[in-house]
Amino acid sequence: MITDRHRIVLFDLFGVIARHQRPGALEKMAARCHTSGDAFTTAYWTHRPPYDAGRQTASAYWTDVLHALSCPADADMIEELRLTDIDSWSRVDDRMVTYVRNLRDRVRVALLSNIPADHADAFLAAQPWLHDLDHLAFSGRIGAAKPDPAAFQYSVVALRSAPADFLFVDDREENVRAAQAVGMNGHVFQSQDDLAAAVDAWL
Repeated sequence: MITDRHRIVLFDLFGVIARHQRPGALEKMAARCHTSGDAFTTAYWTHRPPYDAGRQTASAYWTDVLHALSCPADADMIEELRLTDIDSWSRVDDRMVTYVRNLRDRVRVALLSNIPADHADAFLAAQPWLHDLDHLAFSGRIGAAKPDPAAFQYSVVALRSAPADFLFVDDREENVRAAQAVGMNGHVFQSQDDLAAAVDAWL
């Protein structure tokens, strides 16, 4: 039973509930493209923002990455990289999952994640507990990625609440500052214990 329906803890996904990208994943994809890890990493992240924000398809994103590396952008290569990429972001912190699920006994719990639409589909299929949360906002589906204020405002409108009703939790300080700029409370995630103390103090 939720004890305070007015309060909402809004979680980032990666680096908080889910693990960051699997170590060695970018190097693995670079080797498949016969290029250096540094060159691949630069192309991977340089072209990422519109894909994360839902303004570009997976095929278009990977075509841009491969062209930047002067690699052939055939359909089979694109699909192999797309699936390898999705798998590299698939791990969760089981202890944090338990904490988040139990937190729903006290407040509403929602998610705001920078994640492409196809990644979100795969993550939801693998982690069905996410459907139990009060709201899910994925950048690739809502057309805005943190720290864009529109990403936070989307959640405020969707949950029919005021910014001050939210505690936003993210491991990136720039995202927490952006949430605070629209009127939310914020917590920079470092550990579950620190988070639990911050949530207890906020409630």
